[in-house]
Amino acid sequence: MTVRTRIAPSPTGDPHLGTAYIALFNLVFAKQNGGEFILRIEDTDQLRSTPQSEKRILDSLQWLGLNWSEGPDVGGPHGPYRQSDRSDIYKKHAQDLIDNGHAFHCFCSAERLTELREKQMAEGQTSGYDGHCLHLSKDEVTKRLEAGESHVVRMKVPTEGVCEFNDLLRGPIQIQWSQIDMQVLVKADGLPTYHLANVVDDHLMGITHVFRGEEWVNSAPKHQLLYKYFGWDMPQLGHLPLLRNPDKSKLSKRKNPTCIQHYQKMGFLPEAVLNYLGRMGWSMPDEREKFTLEDMIEHFSLERMSLGGPVFDVTKLKWLNGLWIRESCTLEDLAQRIQTWALNPENLMPMLQDAQKRIDTFSDLAPLLSFYFSGDLSLKAEDFAHPKMDEETVKTALQLALWELEVQQDWRKEPILKIFQGVAAHFEVKLKDIMLPFFVAITGQASSVPVMDAMVHLGPDMSRYRVRQAVEILGGISKKAMKKLEKQKLCIDTSDV
Repeated sequence: MTVRTRIAPSPTGDPHLGTAYIALFNLVFAKQNGGEFILRIEDTDQLRSTPQSEKRILDSLQWLGLNWSEGPDVGGPHGPYRQSDRSDIYKKHAQDLIDNGHAFHCFCSAERLTELREKQMAEGQTSGYDGHCLHLSKDEVTKRLEAGESHVVRMKVPTEGVCEFNDLLRGPIQIQWSQIDMQVLVKADGLPTYHLANVVDDHLMGITHVFRGEEWVNSAPKHQLLYKYFGWDMPQLGHLPLLRNPDKSKLSKRKNPTCIQHYQKMGFLPEAVLNYLGRMGWSMPDEREKFTLEDMIEHFSLERMSLGGPVFDVTKLKWLNGLWIRESCTLEDLAQRIQTWALNPENLMPMLQDAQKRIDTFSDLAPLLSFYFSGDLSLKAEDFAHPKMDEETVKTALQLALWELEVQQDWRKEPILKIFQGVAAHFEVKLKDIMLPFFVAITGQASSVPVMDAMVHLGPDMSRYRVRQAVEILGGISKKAMKKLEKQKLCIDTSDV
């Protein structure tokens, strides 16, 4: 048997550190066993999936050196490697489940399901589907389908007994079937949910081992049952511990930069980031902290995996990155890497386009453009003093814009401008007045090169990070205040720009 592992990111947002962390262990396990590591795109969420997000994910994983032998960009014998291109495959398998009595059509409305969930919660019951459509006659189902009634396809799940499976990292796990919902397999729009597509793809692509985050443990019974229904062998599963913030909460962008490209923009070495992610769940036999991907592949063993909640500490990552710079880079290599990072023509040309109008000597460039080459800006709350807006209003404006920027996938000047115009309209102020705190947050100065041009060039990760940092510099927003502020959340349509 050839070992085959995979990573299957969803292109619905920023390329997340967690994706790289899971990809790393799947790649290392496959290579250590002489196998193959593949990539597929799980884009069944058509509303949120974007080509831009997919490209950023692929670019980020490749920057780290996590390369795959099969995928949407390189092809392979088990394609297509995007779920959106595999709809007919899922329809066939969903129909097989229905024909064999393992799945059924559900016509329940969203209103009924909401009422059911609220009733179950009020009575202290486990929330889940109650089987309302499970016993509809074949004639009634046909009649309702022919009438064009909205429906989903759900899987049948036992109501009694225990599901047992062996986890490669955690050993035997038992979960009561009564805790498992009758999962939707095909949505009302005809697209599969993650669970059906995941199982079908893993089987057809010959996946033998799956390492994934521990949040998927409770989904293992559903997947095991689907494999049984189809008559297939299930891949061996291993559930990795989640990455944590220093306060032990789940890694989140509010407390830690989570986007891979943020670390690329900050000037981290990809080898150091990969090294640090490896340390999050495993240790070398000699306990050394600095090691290469090749070292990890050579010495990897499941026995040295750790199940404790690994803490992602940026300070420790910086220390490790410093070791790599000092111990593994010659001066010539360091010069080349810095040129590649920031001083290449592709990077410099947009900066110079704005700077040329504002400089008299070359020495004027450094203070004018220094924010492009900085990570954290040295700012204080006083830097955001505004002649027409108090500090609380400034902070609120930054947060409202941040929410919009975080979901903006089209990172061009026009959509960004529309967001700022929407925030200005919300506060009933002129655009120039709302822009002042963003000049400070992004460039560190009240007046600089055009801030929207700067944001486009810095990219979404660094721009969002700096706005997020600005909110924290101004005292942050408590959970209670955040819930209240969410009622003011804007909804700015940038699709027509």
